[in-house]
Parts: sequence; C-alpha cells; structure tokens
Amino acid sequence: MATFKSIHNRLIQIPAPLLPPASPHDAALTSEIASLQLHPTLETILHVLNLDLPSAHFLVRHMQSAPAFEGMYLHGILHRIEGDYDNARAWYSDVKESDIYAKIWGKEGHTWKDWKEKDSDNRQSLDEGQKFLDAVQRFKETKGKEGDKAALEGQSRRELDETTRWCVERFGTHKMVDASSAWVKASDEIRKMGEDQVNGDSGRRKF
Repeated sequence: MATFKSIHNRLIQIPAPLLPPASPHDAALTSEIASLQLHPTLETILHVLNLDLPSAHFLVRHMQSAPAFEGMYLHGILHRIEGDYDNARAWYSDVKESDIYAKIWGKEGHTWKDWKEKDSDNRQSLDEGQKFLDAVQRFKETKGKEGDKAALEGQSRRELDETTRWCVERFGTHKMVDASSAWVKASDEIRKMGEDQVNGDSGRRKF
C-alpha cells in the first residue's frame, strides 16, 4: 500500500525540478498521490516532485493568502519550475516574513517588490531566494551557458527537502478526508471543481 513516505522516497531519486518539464514523470502517480488524501501542501509537494504541475497548481490556488504561507510559498516554487519567474518573485516576496521562508533563505536582503522600489540598481541586495530565482532564469535563458546545473539542482533539492520537512512536521502525513480547513481563498469555479474531484479509489473528498 502506497504511503507518503514510499512515494516521496521514490520521487526524490529523480533530479529535483529546475526547468519546465515536458510531461509528468509518471502520469499514473497522479491518482495514487491524490488517493492518499494528505494535507494539501504535502499533496502539492508530491505532484511537484512528480512534475505534474497542473495537479499542483489546482491545489495551491486554494491557498493564496495568509495564514497559508506554506501554500503561498509552494505557489512560488511552482511558478519557478514553470519558468514564470516574475510570478515566482512576487510569491517569494509575499512570504518573505514567514517562518518557512526565513528558515530556508534567511532574513537578510530585499524582497523583489522592495528591491524594485528602493535599490533597483543592485541585485546583490536581493534576499537569497530571489538570487536563486535570478540564477535559474539566467541558466534557462542562456540555455545552460551561465550557471552550474548541478549546483542549481542542488539548491532546488534543498528548497524542496526543507519545505517537505517543514510541512510534515507541521501538518503530519495522516489522512485528511476533509481538506476544506486548509483553504483560505477559493473562487466559486475552483470550489465547484474541488467538490466534483474524485480521488483514486477513496471516493469524493471535500474541498
């Protein structure tokens, strides 16, 4: 029987996501991950590691404002992997003062939003997470001519590993049949999609 740990251990054997993927690593895992009925942040992480960005995006759209800082941060990570760097910068900026972001990237440096207003001549004044986004963007736009792929994948792995540990410690890996308590914002359209979603063999799950 699949568990969070078994699927996670399987997925961390592949390189950490850095550039936009062409397709999920294993499409069959989508329903298997959903059937675990994890806290939405942990389900999102597994979908991200499986390179199933649409499934991950469906979940993070339900966690778009405080106090769901973990979901907001994952939204930024997702945009980073998609190659949508300005949106990633905005989400990283929005969670700059959160405990999870500070644990991973520290508290020093400007957010992207502050940098544009106060110190736009000096990108070195950005916080470490924003500098990482800059490095990934340069690597992508120069087709690997600028930047060390292995080092960047290592940073991506560290970011996802630290986020995973944080969310496991905070939310646990138990089954969460009613996930609605994790949501902080949802449009009528997304709420309807959630009500209609079927997860593997476990039936309908409340969103």
